Amino acid sequence: MLNEFSRTQLLYGKEAMAELARCRVAVFGIGGVGGYVVEALARSGIGALDLIDDDKVCRTNINRQILATRKTIGKYKVDVAEERLNEISPDCQVRTYKTFYLPETQDQFNFIDYDYVVDAIDTVTGKLTIIENAKRLNVPVISSMGAGNKINPTGFEVADIYDTSICPLAKVMRRECRKRGIDSLKVVYSKEKPIRPLEDMSISCRQHCICPPGTVRKCTERRDIPGSTAFVPSVVGLIIAGEIINDLVRSRV
Repeated sequence: MLNEFSRTQLLYGKEAMAELARCRVAVFGIGGVGGYVVEALARSGIGALDLIDDDKVCRTNINRQILATRKTIGKYKVDVAEERLNEISPDCQVRTYKTFYLPETQDQFNFIDYDYVVDAIDTVTGKLTIIENAKRLNVPVISSMGAGNKINPTGFEVADIYDTSICPLAKVMRRECRKRGIDSLKVVYSKEKPIRPLEDMSISCRQHCICPPGTVRKCTERRDIPGSTAFVPSVVGLIIAGEIINDLVRSRV
């Protein structure tokens, strides 16, 4: 029967689509990268998604985040995502968590429930906790390295963390994964050297914070506020989604 996933089924087949509909994927971080991951997974027929992010949409997100519009400013990203996914794929089961993932909050999640895990957050401690939990239970996990301060979307590639170079975040993750005995980790990264953002106080979040009321973790608390574009985080998110769909199909059909 013709449906919203018919064109995808022409490539993967009926059996694969049935398998994808039985899968649950957890996406940690629903921002510039994670928003596009969620979008593509829902449009690919994934049957259940857990969305984890405690942030609200800010006006400065509009340049790069698919969930950010003038109408969604001030709303929780996971709530906006859930509403959007219901319009795209109403049969998709969506669970939302307004949670900032750290070791202190990890007990809210049972990784054994997941067929795949996405790390799309930018806190090293949180990333490592996600990866350790997934690896401990043999749950497939893919991690986004640095997408900020980069302008070449064609430079991103899929690699094992120990085969990466140049990316500052990947360097830190290599070191910390090695300390923890993590012998492999699929990541999306770029060898492009990050650009140092301009120090323009007229548009600085530090001088002119416009975070929505009630925002817990404001940009002003970050050591550095990265620059970003519409076309880099989206590419990273779509690459990640493609890896997940292809891995799930290959492992189940």
